[in-house]
Amino acid sequence: MRMLVLSRNAALYSTARLIRAARARGHEVDVLDPVSLQFAALPGMPGVLVDGSPLPKYDVVLPRIGASMTSYGATAVAALTELGLPVLNGADGILLARDKLRSLQRLAAHRVKVPRTVALRSLGGLQEALALVGGCPVVVKLQNGTHGVGTMLAESEKGLFSLCETLAALGQQLVLQEFVKAARGRDIRAFVVGGKVVAAMLRTAAPGEFRSNIHRGGTGEAVTLNRRFTTTALRAAAAIDLEIAGVDILDADGTPLVIEVNCSPGLEGIEQATEVNIADAVIARAEKLATRRPTRRRPRRSRA
Repeated sequence: MRMLVLSRNAALYSTARLIRAARARGHEVDVLDPVSLQFAALPGMPGVLVDGSPLPKYDVVLPRIGASMTSYGATAVAALTELGLPVLNGADGILLARDKLRSLQRLAAHRVKVPRTVALRSLGGLQEALALVGGCPVVVKLQNGTHGVGTMLAESEKGLFSLCETLAALGQQLVLQEFVKAARGRDIRAFVVGGKVVAAMLRTAAPGEFRSNIHRGGTGEAVTLNRRFTTTALRAAAAIDLEIAGVDILDADGTPLVIEVNCSPGLEGIEQATEVNIADAVIARAEKLATRRPTRRRPRRSRA
């Protein structure tokens, strides 16, 4: 089987793990940077080109689309899907997961509990928005942050207004989110592959830090989820329409609150914490998708 990994760099930990896992299972693997792809709408030309040449034949695509490449990466995934290639995470799911507000709205619509959240573009109504999320301290997020970057904590109203004034002047859309004190600087990362939780870890923030991301100095340890948290993780991934997802959950005194669903979750921290070969599980899922490869849609002929 020939697999394509979309990634900016084959040496990145998660990309390299997927390559090794695929080859260990006897597959051929290519890595292409999404920026090397061009999309054609020309008579007699394939829809996707690589540096001007026709795209080789592949059986399945594994997108590793970073936040800086969300728009073009999603375009690439959509074009490959149009060619009839099965993909682990479609373009719509990638775009939705990267939009913090829309993804939370989707989760809430599917009865997945989330922290109280309000988005705004100007300072008008900031006081009212703060009241809706429970007052200070309050979490302030940028719409498209990742790895904890763009996530801040405002301890007071004065600090909040100063922060939001600066961000608004820079043209940033603001997201205010309830600060869940019961979580005590910890959250759970559940790794979902093909409708199953294959691994989970409890992440604890570094001293003096409220963000539990491993990239921010947090630590991770393996944890076994109970049925309630497992069900929440699976429902969240399904709501965003993702085959592969990292679901971040706060434990509010036994109540799971989903704070984010990641469409390109990293493997390093959770594989090291849990000693689970997640890369192998991802490749196994890719194999299953490839065997039931969809047929390319043919346009209907006009009767005019």
